[in-house]
Amino acid sequence: MPAGLPAPGTGAGRKGLKTDALGMFSSVAMGLASTGPAYSLAATLGVIVAGVGLQAPIVTMLAFIPMLLIAYAFRELNASNADCGTTFTWATRTFGPRVGWMGGWGIIVADTIVMANLAEISAAYGFRLVGLDGLAASRLWTTVVGIAWIAVLTAICYVGIEFSAAVQRWLLCLEVVMLVCFAVAALVRVYTDPPATAIHVSASWFNPFEVPSVRALTSGILAGVFIYWGWDTAFSVNEETVDSTRVPGRAAVLTTVLLLVMYGLVSTSAQSFAGVGTSGIGLGNPRNSDDVLSRLGDAVFGTDGTGLLLSRMLVLMVLTSALASAETTILPLSRTVFSMAVHKAVPARFARLHRRFLTPTWGTVGVGAVSIALYVLLASFSQNILADSVESVGLAIAFQYGVTGLACLWYHRKVLTRSTRDLVFKGVLPALGALMMLSLFLYAAFAVYAKPGYGMTAVDLPLIGRTGGVTVLGLGALLIGLLLMPVVTHGHTMALKLQRSLLPRRLPAHAAVDSASRYQPADSRSGVGGDWYDVIPLSGTRVGLVVGDVLGHGLRAAATMGRLRTGVRVLARLDLSPDELLSRLADLVEQTSYEGGAGRGPGHPKPHADEAMGVSCLYAVYDPVSGRCGLARAGEPVLAVVDPRTGVVDCPQLPSGPPLGIGGPPYQSTELDLAPGSLLALCTDGLLQAADDRAAGLARLSHVLAGGHASLPELCDRAVATLLPGPVDVDATLLVVRTRLLDRNQLAEWSVLPDPAAVATIRTATGKQLVDWGLDDLAFTTELVVSELVTNAIRYVGGPIQVRLIRDRALICEVSDTGHTSPNLRHAASDEEGGRGLFIIAQMTHHWGTRYTSAGKTIWTEQDLPPPGGS
Repeated sequence: MPAGLPAPGTGAGRKGLKTDALGMFSSVAMGLASTGPAYSLAATLGVIVAGVGLQAPIVTMLAFIPMLLIAYAFRELNASNADCGTTFTWATRTFGPRVGWMGGWGIIVADTIVMANLAEISAAYGFRLVGLDGLAASRLWTTVVGIAWIAVLTAICYVGIEFSAAVQRWLLCLEVVMLVCFAVAALVRVYTDPPATAIHVSASWFNPFEVPSVRALTSGILAGVFIYWGWDTAFSVNEETVDSTRVPGRAAVLTTVLLLVMYGLVSTSAQSFAGVGTSGIGLGNPRNSDDVLSRLGDAVFGTDGTGLLLSRMLVLMVLTSALASAETTILPLSRTVFSMAVHKAVPARFARLHRRFLTPTWGTVGVGAVSIALYVLLASFSQNILADSVESVGLAIAFQYGVTGLACLWYHRKVLTRSTRDLVFKGVLPALGALMMLSLFLYAAFAVYAKPGYGMTAVDLPLIGRTGGVTVLGLGALLIGLLLMPVVTHGHTMALKLQRSLLPRRLPAHAAVDSASRYQPADSRSGVGGDWYDVIPLSGTRVGLVVGDVLGHGLRAAATMGRLRTGVRVLARLDLSPDELLSRLADLVEQTSYEGGAGRGPGHPKPHADEAMGVSCLYAVYDPVSGRCGLARAGEPVLAVVDPRTGVVDCPQLPSGPPLGIGGPPYQSTELDLAPGSLLALCTDGLLQAADDRAAGLARLSHVLAGGHASLPELCDRAVATLLPGPVDVDATLLVVRTRLLDRNQLAEWSVLPDPAAVATIRTATGKQLVDWGLDDLAFTTELVVSELVTNAIRYVGGPIQVRLIRDRALICEVSDTGHTSPNLRHAASDEEGGRGLFIIAQMTHHWGTRYTSAGKTIWTEQDLPPPGGS
């Protein structure tokens, strides 16, 4: 892939990211490293103890429950739609672009804010590791080194996912080994050489009912949620993982279980060793709340010899944990931004990939740059603001996870009754997880964090009063996304409105067919626009049926679709055969393309992602008099025919034709003989997108249509529900018609000899037929029309002549001969003897025209029928 090219597609595996780069172990390592177990425990355990006391271990473990439930939601959504955009993509396809944007914005807010804290932690622990505690307390030096760490980690993420995964595996192994050593050493000291603060492990520590209050329990669980956050990185790199629909789900669930074991062991051993006192090494000591592990290192391992080395290793462990977490924060955030750019929710520049590393270029560098800018901004204000901004991350996390849980429930709502497993894992568990997360979000935002005394800062808000800084920062960050949402989703809304306005508002009633249709717009911003369908009344009670699909998306594709639909209707009214209509339409598409590339020279149209090239179209003309249907196709639209006698579904092989506008062999027409009541289903290939392949999609469609006795709207609804059970990537269109034959009582035909004496005979026969039909008022006009057209045929063509009258919603008169020259309507000069007949016919009829057949031509006219009961 050349450098700087955008992602080639929007679907999983089609964006150009390096596939099959990660296995199960690497995915688990990514998920664990992203949570930063050592860093998370060091920064959070003291806060939990301060709130719930000795019940800290069980509260830490209870926070696992909503995380596991949301992990199941992620797993099921990923199995249905493995997209690196995760919450953004899934929420967009489930609830629309507005909710999807807010879900993606929640990820951006949480990740960029936490990057600032991770950078500061990494800088401070780097100084402590080498004994420079004075520099660790300097805001200037920690900011400078923190910026350097972000730059280094951004570079690691930039050079490839495999290198990033290798770094994560080594960092994680060191982290896990040191955590286990710390936990085991602490418990051994408790039962062999206990310090004064030591407490033996008690069963009461694991009883949540001994927590002092519901508020304390909720605050503790919310803090505990933060230490589990990050396991979803396994889903953000799903498109780069082996078996992308299954391995990330397994890795995420396994990650949360491993975190439960690790956190339960470390929190229990740390509390048993240090106690919950408010002085010394006690976990309740406010001085230790921001970093309990490094202060416990000297007490657990000692300060001499091996103990000093292990204490330094513990500091190194927290440092590597923060670095690993920072790196795996850049990875998922860059993939989220990349997916949002591919789906056109952020500027398309962020969808570019490096030609060698196959990593998002602007996405990765942009994430690093924004993280540095936000870190400098927050640090320049106050350390208190930085501290409160980190706590506000919990609100963005709870919001994002809550949206994902609801998206899983609604996405799979149509299949919940399919099996018990689907009900539990796609419905019940995600719904419970979403309920817990959103409840935590609301309670924390308005009952805990909003208290002026909570956190390090408070803000006086108009009409509200003094409010905790954590709530202001957390909700304020989400509010910025809400304000940006109309700008971001404007394109999707406008494209969808334009698309719907250009489609038929309702299909016309017609003597030849009954019809019904469905248009299913794409749920992502990048997919809307391009599909259309139409039912076009033609001369002789025939009807034109069409479905088509423009290759591009958005406003440009919707506008192109409107032009093509108009073009098809105009060409269809010329009574062209299906193959000739497609040829003329292909010329129109090519001409439009060249006009778009004006100034670039012949054969070099201006490139554009939404260029009207590669248009698919299926055009059919059904004649209810003969029961024959002529068809031609460009591209790969789908046709299915149901025999009314047997109910068997057939997908006839139509002559292949190239998509419109790209050139190739000429189009070919074919004809089908249809029995009365035959069912025809015409659809774009978007209707088959959820199936494993085209054959599987056709099999599902055939199963829905089999029998064909249901009403047409019911068949349409059933087809859409079966073939597209969830949100879709691209538009889908379905047109279903049931054919009829014209009643013989509505038709009269005569063969006329090429003899002037036969004109009077056909005039008499025409008048008699109109009397029989009760159309005496039209007799004079019709006799005049027949007389003029037959006379012209005898005079200028000769040969066999056919006259046909059809009584439908209008009176149709057709005169066919073997000539191939169409008469021209003109104003005759005052001294000319001829040239007035066709002019008179045009004035006395509602419509007239000429259509060509293999045997010659047919000139037809239409006259409006008198109103019922009229004289």
